[in-house]
Amino acid sequence: MGASQSARTEHEFKDLADRTGFSLEQINNLNKRFRQLSSNKETLSREDLASIPDLDNNPIRLQIINAFFDKRNLSQSEVGIVQEIGFEEFLMVLTHFQPAAMDITEDNREKLRRTKLRFLFNMHDTDGNGIITLEEYRQAVEELLSKAGTIAPETVKAIADAAMLDVASTTRGKMEPDEFYEGITFEHFLQILKTLDIETTMHVRFLNLDTANMRCGK
Repeated sequence: MGASQSARTEHEFKDLADRTGFSLEQINNLNKRFRQLSSNKETLSREDLASIPDLDNNPIRLQIINAFFDKRNLSQSEVGIVQEIGFEEFLMVLTHFQPAAMDITEDNREKLRRTKLRFLFNMHDTDGNGIITLEEYRQAVEELLSKAGTIAPETVKAIADAAMLDVASTTRGKMEPDEFYEGITFEHFLQILKTLDIETTMHVRFLNLDTANMRCGK
């Protein structure tokens, strides 16, 4: 029975390796990490991820946690949030943090970059309507500034509004005084971050079984 279970797991892990690009060793280590976080259960909850100490000081802590339960990131063609995820779904989210292979073609590199940026876009498009609104942008700015000390809400609002106007001028050109900028679309997002080195700025450390170390970005 034990040998059969082991063979089944090995076959499943080999299939996951083929689909995700992780090595068998990485998948085994990530499975151990998953089991540690979930207290050896078959599914992982939001509370399990929120318990990671190093996430407490991350300015986009909530976005990181939500990303693991966002249907858009789980190979599902729908919008919404799931309450728990299994190991395969856990892996699917982590694939967005993988570096590109050394021998990747330019076409595939561009596809990978677009996929990573879509994942990053989804983290800030919290209502899933395809646009990062001023309110969503302001929330992201507020969370980032909260780690820099106490800043008055009106100051945060002013910074977010000014930043959004700058984005609007970059993506739409000069706007009339009575024009309303709905927000950042994904195509605008690509334009804004066209010089971003996504390979080095978007990563996650998730294999430290002893210290439960998880980070996103630098």
